[in-house]
Amino acid sequence: MHCPFCRHPDSRVVDSRTAEDGSSIRRRRQCPQCSRRFTTMEATSLSVVKRSGVSEEFSRQKVVAGVRKACQGRPVGEDDLAKLAQQVEEKIRSQGIAEIEADEVGLAILEPLRELDQVAYLRFASVYQSFDSLEDFEAAIESLRAERDEEA
Repeated sequence: MHCPFCRHPDSRVVDSRTAEDGSSIRRRRQCPQCSRRFTTMEATSLSVVKRSGVSEEFSRQKVVAGVRKACQGRPVGEDDLAKLAQQVEEKIRSQGIAEIEADEVGLAILEPLRELDQVAYLRFASVYQSFDSLEDFEAAIESLRAERDEEA
């Protein structure tokens, strides 16, 4: 790590702490040449591979934007969407891989969205799973009913 003050190519770690969300590490460093201290953040990267083959950084904001459309007109707040995006990211990161297919992100969204709002779930699933007919909707609704009956 280069010193941001004198550009010395080395530094020594003085202190390391886990950041508030646990997904990154905050390191306090000191330059051996100028003795100034600075902070660095280290985080693991998570890339999403799209259908076109293009790879991009995972973004909670993109998850929220996609789910927000399905939740339009539903009693779902921004905090709920942020929590859902966090759950999706945690589920994906728990797999321990650095690169994930875009389809896998969609699958990771379905379960927490079903728990959040069933109508929004049907909207999202109909687009994501390419429902072609009323039978597809009926099958999804039957699945939701069966799940509800099991809980009761």
